[in-house]
Amino acid sequence: MKNNSTHERITEYTTDLRLTGIRSTYKELTKIAQEDDLSYEDFLQMLLQKEYDVRQVNRKKNRLRIANFPYKKYLDDLSVTDLPRDAQKKLKILKTLDFIKEGHNVILAGNPGTGKTHLAIALGIKACLEGYSVLFTTISSLITQLQECRSERTLRAFELKFEKYDLIICDELGYISFDKQGAELLFSHLSLRA
Repeated sequence: MKNNSTHERITEYTTDLRLTGIRSTYKELTKIAQEDDLSYEDFLQMLLQKEYDVRQVNRKKNRLRIANFPYKKYLDDLSVTDLPRDAQKKLKILKTLDFIKEGHNVILAGNPGTGKTHLAIALGIKACLEGYSVLFTTISSLITQLQECRSERTLRAFELKFEKYDLIICDELGYISFDKQGAELLFSHLSLRA
């Protein structure tokens, strides 16, 4: 049986190396390896698989957090019959997320309460879960950020950060009016994505 100093060193190493999956499961996996008489390679593979699984889950959580969704809405929760006819027809295509891979813009237009935001968030969450980096914002919030960055002379840094997202969801375009400067900033900023 291993002494406490070995366990302490393993805990110290896995903490320092940020191997949370291994740190939380190595005792259990060591016992399984001994009982099943696993080779060193199989044991190592099992440890690394646990670490990989934990990191995958954490990456998904992190992408969802960074996306800044106002609430969680999923495609399964979507009432397809409440969507406008065009959206109903294109939902199957949108669910593939090919528009992200191909760099196409998607514009959801329609009356209030027809599910545009729900659909946009649901597609964004699906994109996060499939490994894409996503940002959700409202147009008014985006214009405010652009104006603040321009006055603080950090606009270029903001633009570079903005370019790194695979998918950007800009909500509420038709609900707000903005001045000429805001419109120009928005247009030039969004044109960078093209």
